[in-house]
Amino acid sequence: MTDDRRRPVAFPVTADKTDDGERKPGRQPRAVTGAEFIEIKPADIDVFDIEDIATAEPPPALPPKRRSRLGRVFLAAAGILLSMAVGLWTDRLIRDLFARADWLGWTALALAGVALVALAAIVIRETLSLARLASVERMRGRAADVLARNDPPAARRLVDDLTGFLAAKPETAAGRRSLAELRDDVIDGPDLVRLAETELLVPLDRAAQAMILNAGKRVSMVTAISPRAAVDLFYVLFESARLIRRIAELYGSRPGTLGFFRLAREVLAHLAVTGSIAAGDSIVQQLVGHGLAARLSAKLGEGVVNGMMTVRIGIAAMETTRPLPFEAVRRPGMSDFLSAIVTFTRTKQTD
Repeated sequence: MTDDRRRPVAFPVTADKTDDGERKPGRQPRAVTGAEFIEIKPADIDVFDIEDIATAEPPPALPPKRRSRLGRVFLAAAGILLSMAVGLWTDRLIRDLFARADWLGWTALALAGVALVALAAIVIRETLSLARLASVERMRGRAADVLARNDPPAARRLVDDLTGFLAAKPETAAGRRSLAELRDDVIDGPDLVRLAETELLVPLDRAAQAMILNAGKRVSMVTAISPRAAVDLFYVLFESARLIRRIAELYGSRPGTLGFFRLAREVLAHLAVTGSIAAGDSIVQQLVGHGLAARLSAKLGEGVVNGMMTVRIGIAAMETTRPLPFEAVRRPGMSDFLSAIVTFTRTKQTD
């Protein structure tokens, strides 16, 4: 039996030679310093992920950064100083009126008392509205924590707080009864939170989407028939502000004047965080993708774009004022409203 395996063979190692047959000098060993290293970084954006980034859902809203304490101290000091100035001016006015006639002084004193009582009521109302907005933010943060940690006791406390928060809403009556019957059968904390979201918030979500759709229709119709751009701008601002307040009241926040300004700031912050300030580009892409751009006139297309911008603000208001994040229920998108707004605007313009 023969051995077919190749036997080891020695190969001579010859140094590299030049064309003249002389040996090339070898490289002398040397130390390599840190400055000679080349740092290779991956690209910031992978070209293969561009399509995924474009079609992905926007990230959830992040809580706004807390303002500086120095600003709070300044506002508090300035407010106290202004209150003292108003008090001294009122006191001097009442004294002067008493010097002229007693009935004038008593009348001014009674009016000052009424104004003070009204001011106290306004302060209490604004404080309660800010407290309710803060409680909504806390519940949303607690829900995210429960979904991440699977804490059943914390989930039950959260569901109890949410039920009490929405107890005054008649739309949640059936959901509260179902939740009370099924909550003892659910063991996992995330499942209990999802059940509460389905039973309590789905009716409110439907009502909020109807509000958003109606506001988008009104804006698109007014913009399509309005002859002035200034009228379009003011009406869009008015309709957006009213939509934000109505959605907040629907979810139980009931914002006052200060609460509304805070809520509007949070809605704008949500739009900025989710990268939706340039939502006009995505609207144009949806119009082109649905083949609607070629069939819309310039004024009609402007009305549709403004209506969809109002829809985007309404969706941001939903995510900001909703006590729970979208987990068991699909988050509404702009494509859910586009077809209805385009059809409504074209019908009204034809009529």
